Formats: sequence, structure tokens, C-alpha cells
Amino acid sequence: MDLKSSFSGIFDALLTKEPLFKNKEALRHSYTPAELPHREAEIKQLASILAPALRFETPSNVLIYGKSGTGKTIVSKFICKELTETGNKLGVPVSTIYLNCEVTDTKYRVLANLAKEFGENVPFTGWPTDKVYASFKEAVDAKKQCIIILLDEIDKLVGKGGDEIIYNLTRVNSELQNARVSIIGISNDLKFTNYLDSRIQSSLGEEEIVFSPYNAKQLEDILRQRAELAFKPGVVGEFVIPLCAALAAREHGDARRALDLLRVSGEVAERENAEIITEAHIRKANEKIEADNIVEAVRTLPTQSKLLLYSVILLEEMGGRVITTGEVYDVYKRLCRQLSLDVLTQRRVSDLISELDMLGILNSSVVSKGRYGRTKEIKLDVPPVGIRLVLEDDIRLKNLATFKLPQRRLGE
Repeated sequence: MDLKSSFSGIFDALLTKEPLFKNKEALRHSYTPAELPHREAEIKQLASILAPALRFETPSNVLIYGKSGTGKTIVSKFICKELTETGNKLGVPVSTIYLNCEVTDTKYRVLANLAKEFGENVPFTGWPTDKVYASFKEAVDAKKQCIIILLDEIDKLVGKGGDEIIYNLTRVNSELQNARVSIIGISNDLKFTNYLDSRIQSSLGEEEIVFSPYNAKQLEDILRQRAELAFKPGVVGEFVIPLCAALAAREHGDARRALDLLRVSGEVAERENAEIITEAHIRKANEKIEADNIVEAVRTLPTQSKLLLYSVILLEEMGGRVITTGEVYDVYKRLCRQLSLDVLTQRRVSDLISELDMLGILNSSVVSKGRYGRTKEIKLDVPPVGIRLVLEDDIRLKNLATFKLPQRRLGE
């Protein structure tokens, strides 16, 4: 069969379908609308903290806390944009720089990115960090200006690279003649400052703002605003937005989750050639998002956790009685030997199993064995076949595809 002729014009056919969206980007996390419902108090609070920059005074450093999807990043970006525009109108040089510390996660990368923002040609790697820091200071201090550095997911930076970079940035004003620098740190972790040196805690957290989760009614308001921007009139069913809001409210009031649900529901409806998005499309979208989230969680696990999960999958595939931590540990050791990796202690393995449980990938429960002590019984909470393929897609684990366990269950 001629593949080219059989699929010729496939995109022409797809493009003739009437779309439900008029601006899908309005449902993306990165989209900043003109209004931010139910965050008026936080907007005013952050604006009042940063306002001194417009008088060329140094604003206080700010720490912003809240669970994922509570509007921390979008509010911070919104205020920084307004600050820059107002500065331009008043002739006050104000710059704002946004860095996501999940991506820019080392001291070198942070300083290199900051230096590049001011025209310095810093290589991706290779310079001593002292040289990069000096380059950043020189570029910033080249003229009179106020700079707001927005460090999103700041806890990821500290967790990987320590708090030295935060110390440097909170103290940089003492080394500048012309410029002024302030830091906004955003974190999902309310205990984040516990990991910081006490000197940094006081200087970074001069001001703190806590974003509480949205409730279902607030999520409805947000979704209605975005739906009006994103969809053509009359394509969203009556109960679609309340259902999206209710499902997301169960996830700690996560607006990102609500927006994803609405967007994916629209995509599902379009693929089915539906004229209206219904509750059934929401249900399908919810299942798809949950499956995608699990796959992404598994894909980003550390190698040792992946080996543990692979051990559980192998034991589940053999069937029979319940799986215990002892059995998992025995299989895990065999896999480590197969890949020439170090074997963790049984206690550390037990901790990793608990982490997989918290992620919703495994289900582990402690049971008493009487005079033989206690053990954990373990079950998979995800489809084994799909997850096994995700694990084997990791180049470090490819050799496990041919690994076979003895037919008898271990310990029998």
C-alpha cells in the first residue's frame, strides 16, 4: 500500500473541522489575564512592598508561600510587569528578571543568567563562580537602576546548590554604588526557611506573603473568566465549569489543575467532533491528566527509586501472595548487581518505598507478624505494563528488559 497516497491531505481534513477554541493560550499556566480574581489582597500587599523602587529606594526582600496553583507566580509576574511599565512612565529605571529555579538550579547558572540579562557574555560553564558573580555585579552597577529578581521555586535551588547564592544576592547591595537589588522568592514549601542559615532567613524573609488555596466557588470564577477568553460562545456545557472547579478543589484548590482540566476537555471534545463540551469530556480529561501525571512522576524518579519500583513490578507479575519489603529488597539487590550499582541499606529502601507511597505510585501498609516483628505489605497503585515501559525507556535501565526472576517467589 502506498502510505503517502493513503494519508495524503490528512491535515487538510483535520483543519476543516470547526474548532471549539478561539484562544487556547488563555488556559495555559503561562497566560496572564488583565484581571486576577480573588487575589486582590495579595496584589495590593506585594505592590506596596515593591512601590519604593519607583522612588529609587530599595524594596524589602519578599518570600511568597503557597501550594501549587494558588496564583503565586502569576501575581508576582503581573506586579513586576506593572512595576516596570510604571517605572517607564515615570522615567525611573526598574528591571525585573524571572528565573525558574527548577531549571536554573545551581549557583553558576543563576549568576550566569543574571549576568546575561545585562549584556554580559558568560559561557554556560567553565568560569569560576567568583568571576561570574563579579561580572554580574559590574553589569548591574553600570548605571543607576532598581532590579527585582524573581526566583520561582527557590527551594529547589537551595535543595540542590545550598544557600550561598541566596546569601550573596541578599548582600549584594552593600557592594553596589549605583544599582539596587531586591529578591522575591516563591516556594510551595512553607518550611523552606528552616533549611536556611539564620542570617539568610532574616534578610530574605523581610516580608512574607502566604497564598491560601482557592475554594470551589473561586475556581469557578477563574474558569469562567478564562473560558470566555478561550472558547467560542455556546460550546461549554452548563455543568462543565462547576465540575472542573469541584475536581480541582479536591486537589487543594489548584487553579492550574482546573485550567488543565478545562483545556484538555476541550481537546477531547474536538477530537470527538463534538459541538459542545460535556461532563463526559471532563471525566475523560481527568483520567488522561492523572495518567500523564503518574507517567511524568515515574520518569523523573531517581535511579534507585526506579529500581525499587521495577522490583515491585517483577514480583506483581509473578502473582501469588502479598509482596513484602523483604522480597522487594532481595529483588532490588539482584537488579543492582545486574547494573553494577551500589546497594542501599534496607532502612533507606524502606524510606524510598514510603516516598513512592506518598506519590501514589505504590500502596504500602505496615502489618504485624506477631513474634516475627512487623513488615510492610506493598501493592502497585498504577498499571504495571505502562509503567514498566516508562522505566525501561531510561537508558540506565535498558538492560533490565531481559532480566528474569526465578519462577518460584522469593522466600517460598
